[in-house]
Amino acid sequence: MSKARLSRDRRAASVGVSRVTRSSMMSPQDCERSRAPDPGLLDELSLMSVSEQQASATRKGSSKPALSSPSGRSVSRGALETIGRLMKLGRVRNIVVVAGAGISTASGIPDFRTPGTGLYANLAKYDIPYPEAVFNIDYFSDNPHPFFSLAKELYPGHHRPNYVHYFIRMLHQKGLLLRMYTQNIDGLEKLCGIPDDKLVEAHGSFATAACHLCYTPYPAEEAKQAIMNGSVPICTFCAGAVKPNVVFFGEDLPEKYFQHAEDFPKADLLMIMGTSLKVGLIEPFASLINTVKSTVPRLLLNRDAVGPFERRPLRRADYMELGDLSESVRKLAEILGWHTEIQTLMNSHENGLYSYISSSGENSGDSETDSMH
Repeated sequence: MSKARLSRDRRAASVGVSRVTRSSMMSPQDCERSRAPDPGLLDELSLMSVSEQQASATRKGSSKPALSSPSGRSVSRGALETIGRLMKLGRVRNIVVVAGAGISTASGIPDFRTPGTGLYANLAKYDIPYPEAVFNIDYFSDNPHPFFSLAKELYPGHHRPNYVHYFIRMLHQKGLLLRMYTQNIDGLEKLCGIPDDKLVEAHGSFATAACHLCYTPYPAEEAKQAIMNGSVPICTFCAGAVKPNVVFFGEDLPEKYFQHAEDFPKADLLMIMGTSLKVGLIEPFASLINTVKSTVPRLLLNRDAVGPFERRPLRRADYMELGDLSESVRKLAEILGWHTEIQTLMNSHENGLYSYISSSGENSGDSETDSMH
């Protein structure tokens, strides 16, 4: 047993609470909540029930496939048009966004699992036993060098937020964003101006650092400088290796993650963007999408159908728009009449923000972006 595991076990025993980690099991049956359907909302939802024919037509490039409603009527409204209509009618006031690596690929950051181009497909140079080992806390405890080599490329400051990030920020500015839950550690959500109280970085971030053994905080900038110089930052208390507070497999999820117990029951729309959910029910983050009420629309914006969206039949309130994520989000923005506002926001933000990124590599987005709200 590694020193890291012994330290974590002692810590968990001392506080007397159950731990939830990136590899913990969560049953959707334990999380599922139900209520009597809202007739008005279901009338809107009945216009669009995702089917295998829609998914196939979308992949083949048909923008508005013909669909049959439960009443037998033929409708030509696509997933984005239906969700946009609900939003414009004011039927949606509390949106929860669940996002993964796919929202950052347009910024030049590779996702994890795409064959050939994904991060896991290009780790041979780090000489690790299997790709996920680079984010395994026990492996890190024995050999931190592969992660630190990769961290040089992952540290925030090299990439800019893209249209998808600013669309989510616009949801906030319109008063519609209840919370954003992100798997990403690239910091682009903060950089585009999504405030801390609206953001849950479920897999941590590079903004802070601590010893991986005793959890003693360590100055994040000093840790970054050591890593960039090819050194291992060392804890002054126990001499363990210090790492950024990115959540590794086997580590506790951050405290803010547990807001989901309150957020998801309040949601009246769930947007799932750019995440494969490949780890399925063994991943707490992936299980979150099953915890909204059964009448709440779930919109998947992704390259492929994933998780529950691969099953047939789907929930009555499930919607998919498959293909290029940036194009899908841009189309939804145009339906809502937000495209010009988002472009203006991006242009005005660029002047001050990107010079700041190049000089510091990190920004909370609070003071600089508040003036543009």
